Amino acid sequence: IKSGSIPRNLLGSLSGKTVAMIFNKRSTRTRVSTEGAVVQMGGHPMFLGKDDIQLGVNESSYDTSVVVSSMVSCIVARVAKHSDVADLAKHSTVPVINALCDSFHPLQIIADFLTIHETFPTTGKAGLSSLGLEGLKIAWVGDANNVLFDMAIGAAKMGVDLAVATPKGYEIPASMLEIIKQAGAGVSSPGKLIQTNVPEEAVKGADILVTDTWVSMGQEEEKVKRMKAFEGFQITSELAKRGGAKEGWKFMHCLPRHPEEVSDEVFYSRRSLVFPEAENRLWAAISALEGFVVNKGKIE
Repeated sequence: IKSGSIPRNLLGSLSGKTVAMIFNKRSTRTRVSTEGAVVQMGGHPMFLGKDDIQLGVNESSYDTSVVVSSMVSCIVARVAKHSDVADLAKHSTVPVINALCDSFHPLQIIADFLTIHETFPTTGKAGLSSLGLEGLKIAWVGDANNVLFDMAIGAAKMGVDLAVATPKGYEIPASMLEIIKQAGAGVSSPGKLIQTNVPEEAVKGADILVTDTWVSMGQEEEKVKRMKAFEGFQITSELAKRGGAKEGWKFMHCLPRHPEEVSDEVFYSRRSLVFPEAENRLWAAISALEGFVVNKGKIE
């Protein structure tokens, strides 16, 4: 889809359609990219924040889903729990797109792998996917959160190796490991997932270094404890050198970024892909709307 402008076949493809944006969590990139995508495709975005509707206050997700879906063409939901978005999808009569929950962040990962593809166009290996990223290695240094979970699922499907370094006690939960394992089932050469508590071990031979917030929304009461636990997990040029990252390594972060997670030297360097990565959220939103609303789930 990404070609510098909206392809002609998508211009007006949402004309006369309303997309409800149920956002129970604050947002910058997700809101701007979703509203921008809907408008550029000719539709009307209807933002419904936590103070705008009755969901979770005086009305159940069942009632909300049935009523809202009867009046719109799509629901984009950014909510707290995965069960919330699952309930909306279960009872909705229109597509429901997950714009973030505590377990997953799929639109972010679409943008991430598009960014990786633009930076590493092809590995030259037999393709497991149309992106041709097989054999690349991502090093995740930081908290095991929803962005990591979806990145691990995507990496498994596309033959990209993923090394994860977290402090002890902050590893990927066993239940999520099973979901990641199932994602690679049926793939001839799925990406390998390894976990360690030593950042240098994860970074060794990595093409891309990635991190995210150490304190996710809803974890504010754990901030002091987490800041202490994650000491030594900041991504720096020194860490990349000590660990033996590849010479041309790049850096990614889904934003917003805090200085304890990555040094300014790396974040604002030529190695950093964070701003193209953020821009690609627009194209991720357009692709999701095309697949689920325009093409009614027929995704190629």
